[in-house]
Amino acid sequence: MMQIGSTVPSHNLDIFQERFSVNCNGYSVKPITKACLSKTSMKTTSLPRTKFTRKHLSNLERLIGTEPEVIQLEPKVSADNGLPEAESRGKGGLLEGLHLPQIWPENKAAEEMSPRQLNRLQRLLSKNGMEYSPRNSLASRWREYHGSNNWVGLLDPLDENLRREMVRYGEFIQAAYHCFHSDPATSDKEAPSPRQVAIPDRSYRVTKTLYATASVGFPDWVDKVAPDLEWMTQRTSCIGYVAVCDDEREISRMGRRDIVISLRGTSTCLEWAENMRDLLVKIPDQSGGQPKVQCGFLSLYKTSGAHVSSLRESVVSEIKRLTRLYEGETLSITVTGHSLGAALALLVADDLSTCAQGIPPIAVYTFGGPRVGNRAFAKKLSSQQVKVLRIVNSKDIITRVPGMFVSEELDKKLRESKNMNVALNIVDNTMPWAYAHVGTELRVDTSNSPYLKPDADVSCCHDLEAYLHLVDGFLASNCPFRSNAKRSLVKLLREQNSNVKKLYTSKAKGLRLSLDTSKSKGLKLNLERNMQMSNCLPSPS
Repeated sequence: MMQIGSTVPSHNLDIFQERFSVNCNGYSVKPITKACLSKTSMKTTSLPRTKFTRKHLSNLERLIGTEPEVIQLEPKVSADNGLPEAESRGKGGLLEGLHLPQIWPENKAAEEMSPRQLNRLQRLLSKNGMEYSPRNSLASRWREYHGSNNWVGLLDPLDENLRREMVRYGEFIQAAYHCFHSDPATSDKEAPSPRQVAIPDRSYRVTKTLYATASVGFPDWVDKVAPDLEWMTQRTSCIGYVAVCDDEREISRMGRRDIVISLRGTSTCLEWAENMRDLLVKIPDQSGGQPKVQCGFLSLYKTSGAHVSSLRESVVSEIKRLTRLYEGETLSITVTGHSLGAALALLVADDLSTCAQGIPPIAVYTFGGPRVGNRAFAKKLSSQQVKVLRIVNSKDIITRVPGMFVSEELDKKLRESKNMNVALNIVDNTMPWAYAHVGTELRVDTSNSPYLKPDADVSCCHDLEAYLHLVDGFLASNCPFRSNAKRSLVKLLREQNSNVKKLYTSKAKGLRLSLDTSKSKGLKLNLERNMQMSNCLPSPS
């Protein structure tokens, strides 16, 4: 027998009778009159037995309620073969047949949450660690994945090996953020002590901590007013690190020993102040061009602190040391950064490419990076064989500044005209805000995520974890978010809860999501396994 629970409230009964149409493995609950549902006229009607009937009826009872009242049913017969539609069409989706949005239009998103999707959401929320795409061998194609051909044929659709590499390099940046925020303060009176960096990929070993120093500073009285926030006004701060792969199996898998330079984004007041100094200034170039870069970025890159070398000096000296140490081996250099770190990554790559003879191939992976220099700077990097892959969120405004030309597409179209190209080249060499992006672009979009709100705020669109979430789900420019995305939603929910769709935050609560403090691992996600299917139905107003 087909039974519907009495949990449907009486004041919604008319809507239920008129609009509710269930397709349960081929059986249709047709609209019926009030008289049919009255206690005096309700009668049990037997249904043809199939091997699926009991299972699906039991599922539906759990979905809607446990104390049944009986309604009449008729098996829907297929016009093609005269068999019940359940047998001619096969297994149907319970929630898809319920048409919940027609009953409660204000909760249309509830239709998206099928039992399979709920199970998947529970799986993504229950991960304490991270799950990755398959770790395949890159040895035979490592130069291609490192950008030797500018990633042609690997981005759209996105190659699964490249996706994994991008997410991995993004997590190197997260480690740089964590290193800073766990101990942000530095002293002007003494050299900073060695820092512990928790790299997620244990096959790498940190060889040097990197610091950046602002060329400007606040008066001393500022620190006296707010002594607890002294780190926000300090000139020198930890901005990243250099790490080298030391695991022989990983070296064999990647086809080379990889050296990573990881740089975080803006975190202090003086770093923000440097970001605002957006005039272009010249940098040396032996080719006779006029490459220029943003004044503030260059200042952070080249300024020395009271007891630390400049970022430029630290990186160049460490890379020279490592290339001498591993001389004779196949090496690669990967520079990765987010936001301000993305800008500094380009300056680092520019210097490394010319700092010594025999420098290994250099690739740059940036997330949410701003424009850094003019078109001559972009050409300079290209001529030095620096390969740059920019991961850009279409909704991230940081990727559109600084510069006069907000639209890269418009600039490209204008340059197709010979006369306009000549005029724009003059602008590039003379105007102080004639910026241009560098390298190859992979464009993702917040609105493509099934979990994030399409109108997510600026902080979410620029957030590094949101970037990694989008990269992990990206298939191709004309494809939806991939259904088998690997990355856990725990950190995304924790950092961007207000920008996650209400449907999923409510499901997280429904799954009894709780954050417990752990002595050794910080925040750990615990989920209660008992998941009630009846929670799918919204409470009637």
